[in-house]
Amino acid sequence: MKVILRSDVPTLGRSGDVKQVSNGFARNYLIPRRLAAVADPAAMKAWESSRDRRAKKAQARTEEARALAGKISGVSLSFARPSGAEGKLFGSVGKTDIVKSLKTCGYAVDKNAVILDSPIKTLGDHEVEVRLLPDVGAKVKVTVAARQ
Repeated sequence: MKVILRSDVPTLGRSGDVKQVSNGFARNYLIPRRLAAVADPAAMKAWESSRDRRAKKAQARTEEARALAGKISGVSLSFARPSGAEGKLFGSVGKTDIVKSLKTCGYAVDKNAVILDSPIKTLGDHEVEVRLLPDVGAKVKVTVAARQ
């Protein structure tokens, strides 16, 4: 079944793309969540007529994300956590901690934008990637110190 994506789907494509997907995936997942619409002739005609508008929106979104990435790349975050003698934390520093700390610095970032394979559980300096768009990202320095 051909569908037109209404919003970005990480494993499938970006908003505005026309994709061929299985019938079940379209009917059970994409269409009920309003992530896509069936690509019938009327929808395809509307899609073609709104191509320039979509391109301008995407360009504006990319420029906005690049500006935010430029600001975020210079940010250094510090956390104080209780730790053991070997430098291992009793807790951890996770995505939500990083998002909250960025929010207090004045940067609104989605939790899913923070790329962290596993929570930080050791003392020291760490580099965490914040991916605002698939092609726009920034590195944030995270320092974890022992709490006395």
